[in-house]
Amino acid sequence: GSSLLTGPEGLMAKERENLKRLKCLRRYRQRYGVEALLHRQLKERRMLATDSAAQQAHTTRSSQRCLAFVDDVRCSNQSLPMTRHCLTHICQDTNQTLFKPCQGSEEVPCNKPVPVSLSEDPCCPLHLRLPPQLYVPEQVLAVPEELEAAPTDLYLSAAELQPTESLPLEFSD
Repeated sequence: GSSLLTGPEGLMAKERENLKRLKCLRRYRQRYGVEALLHRQLKERRMLATDSAAQQAHTTRSSQRCLAFVDDVRCSNQSLPMTRHCLTHICQDTNQTLFKPCQGSEEVPCNKPVPVSLSEDPCCPLHLRLPPQLYVPEQVLAVPEELEAAPTDLYLSAAELQPTESLPLEFSD
């Protein structure tokens, strides 16, 4: 802050001491000379190592194949992330806990891998058991016999419903 008063004639002894302290604090953690050169080289080596390791991990990850064998032929599917097996063969991995084989039914056994959910026995969509029906239709009430045997003379026959005289099509007020 004392760039205007750079010369010793403009500063008092106390101000010169404070300026010297301030310059020392600004350079406190800076490296100089050989130490600075070695530190910069170390940082560059670390950057190259991490960049190449990340790129190498990416290329090996994208080319990883499933380790399962079917009829002495290795599976050609891509493995799931962070695993060594594809989705079809993930249940062969004994260390994984995210998938279980579908139990199927008694008639049709099924070993499809199914994600573990909150249910105790996860099933694939083919073997999913639906919950019981919540809606129960109402029972049809039985009609008492008294109403069934109603007299038929209350009803008009088809002949009685026919008009006896012809009425004009247009009505006047």
